[in-house]
Amino acid sequence: MNERLLLLDTASLYFRAFFGSPEILSPGGTNVNAVRGLLGYISQLVEQYEPTHLVCCWDDDWRPQWRVDLLPSYKAHRVVEEVAGAPDVEEVPDPLELQVPVIREVLAAFGIAVIGAPGYEADDVIGTLATGAGMPVDVVTGDRDLFQLVDDEAAVRILYVGKGVGRHERVDEAWVLDKYAVRADQYADFATLRGDASDGLPGVKGVGDKTAAVLLQKYDDIAGVRAAAEDPASDLGPGPRLKIKEAAPYLDVAPTVVAVARDIDLPRDGIALPRVPADPEGLADLSERWGLNSPVERLIGVLGAL
Repeated sequence: MNERLLLLDTASLYFRAFFGSPEILSPGGTNVNAVRGLLGYISQLVEQYEPTHLVCCWDDDWRPQWRVDLLPSYKAHRVVEEVAGAPDVEEVPDPLELQVPVIREVLAAFGIAVIGAPGYEADDVIGTLATGAGMPVDVVTGDRDLFQLVDDEAAVRILYVGKGVGRHERVDEAWVLDKYAVRADQYADFATLRGDASDGLPGVKGVGDKTAAVLLQKYDDIAGVRAAAEDPASDLGPGPRLKIKEAAPYLDVAPTVVAVARDIDLPRDGIALPRVPADPEGLADLSERWGLNSPVERLIGVLGAL
């Protein structure tokens, strides 16, 4: 059998399920739309791509302190509470927050691997597991930052769910080049230069998508762009030159913040996709308690048909 690894940006998917589907109440009156939606997404993706391995990648720390130390604005607009000595609390609607432990219980009952790492985001877990996987990798996410992982030679692509899981796009090197006019391996620098308000990245003032792409086409990476800005003999125009120089403090730190970690010490065993639930009785109890019969039965059927 040809092996294939499916890596899920789990929070990206359950947030999408929560906000994209109507409230569905359990027998006890708790909204379970995110749980049901995530199970449905997993069924759909497994059925379509037939992976042999699957990991639900987890945000053990959605806003790592080491990134905040470098760039205090990083995701600052999403913080609802700062707790000394503990990770910041992210703004999550109460009806969704109640569902997250249920998601973990259901995934455990199925035997689907959930992997996170202290001090790291799910993106970093994905970057590490996708690097040197030894098999083709599909990363399911609505986060464009992960486009930096696309690598045709290593058979790593993104299944981008920005338009919905049912209308996801297969992102390879040609897709990135056509969309942004930069190579996939330049995407992190592209995002750094243009900024990203959703992550609290200010970018270089006055540099948008087009200018960022032109700069990288000419000078290859941020180091090359900065070298050109400091070189009086370079052909960099006075406007961009000044903008790059003025952004020096930001450019000193932002590339490290934007780059996805690829070398975390993570387990790589126990990630084979189960064909039958690991805990059938526990899964049945959860299904009954939370009213998950339909999505649970569908996923059991999909797994059994592989």
